[in-house]
Amino acid sequence: MERGDLESGASLSRAIVVISDFVEPQPSPAYVTPQDLPHRPEASTARNVPVLGGYLERLPLAAVRNGLADFAEIWHHHRGNAPASLRESDMLTRRSFPMHGEAPFHSDSMIDFVRQHGAPAILAVWGLGVSEALLEACGESFIIYNSIDAPSLRVPPEVSQHFDLVITGAQWQSDEVEARHPGMQTAIMPIGPEFASPETFFPLAEIEKRFDVIYVAAAQPYKRHDVLLNALARSPRPLKALCVIGYGEDSDRLRHQAAERGLDVEFVGPPGVSHAEVNRLMNAARVGVVCGVDDGAPAILTEYMLAGLPVVANAELRCGLQYILPQTGIAVPGDRFEQGIIEALGRSDFSPRQTVLDRWTWPHSISKLADLIAPVPALRAQHAQLELV
Repeated sequence: MERGDLESGASLSRAIVVISDFVEPQPSPAYVTPQDLPHRPEASTARNVPVLGGYLERLPLAAVRNGLADFAEIWHHHRGNAPASLRESDMLTRRSFPMHGEAPFHSDSMIDFVRQHGAPAILAVWGLGVSEALLEACGESFIIYNSIDAPSLRVPPEVSQHFDLVITGAQWQSDEVEARHPGMQTAIMPIGPEFASPETFFPLAEIEKRFDVIYVAAAQPYKRHDVLLNALARSPRPLKALCVIGYGEDSDRLRHQAAERGLDVEFVGPPGVSHAEVNRLMNAARVGVVCGVDDGAPAILTEYMLAGLPVVANAELRCGLQYILPQTGIAVPGDRFEQGIIEALGRSDFSPRQTVLDRWTWPHSISKLADLIAPVPALRAQHAQLELV
């Protein structure tokens, strides 16, 4: 790469790149081809970037705001032929690359892009992961892995050996990482609930509380909507529920089951709605629920709380029960879920938003992440010097 390209902002060397495990048939029509060059905004602009959006956006934008990176990119894969990109803002570009094979995902185009523009300062890999070849191409990057869901590592050892940090959702996940890679750095800091954005989710006093309970979750079996439907059926008094579904294959079946059982449930989506609309819908309910068991620590836990809702969570949830405190909600077994909902509806002593503001919003978490990243470049330089001796 020519030095002029680096100085013009075409290098990824001061970027944070997040690679999601989302795969689509083709890039969104909003994307353009050919690829935009990496874009590095003015430093003063980057330091004032608002940290908004969902769990994919909040960590990279917080890293820019904190100064860990100068700009952010979000990459994912598609089953089409050509790379494509979308400049969402001065601070954030989205890219979509053609995928070859199944998870962990491999893309020759993605590797070519890294070779052309350099490795990012921070590479964060979600869920089903990427090929070892891509991680080798990013050997100078600080590489973060987050499983998002259970289990802790959804990639083979030849891939996970390249991680500098594994973000987990519970101690048992950290223990699994340690068992596979002794000494590997872990942090119980799941990106969804820990990088909460009070600017995205907040109370709206003017919204009528039309629903007793809301569940915002994909229509997929592991989200365990059956726990909610069974609780509604067992409840000693009628409960009105709202299910907000972004995607998933079970939405028609859930609608049919609720209607067949005579339950008072309103469904929204799929397709999904905007974050602003999710916030509005949460404000129309009194209690948020998380019904899953074999799930990661869902982002919606603290998103409900920031909107002012106490949370009733399945006591068997494998990751995320650390967010259920006396101030924020109730953990209850699935076979007594209605009791937890009714108890939460009857209490007025919760302080969910303030508790999240005090503990789990993105400024807290990005500060912790910065402390974990800081020693690594110095250690690498030290190891390189030792190899030369």
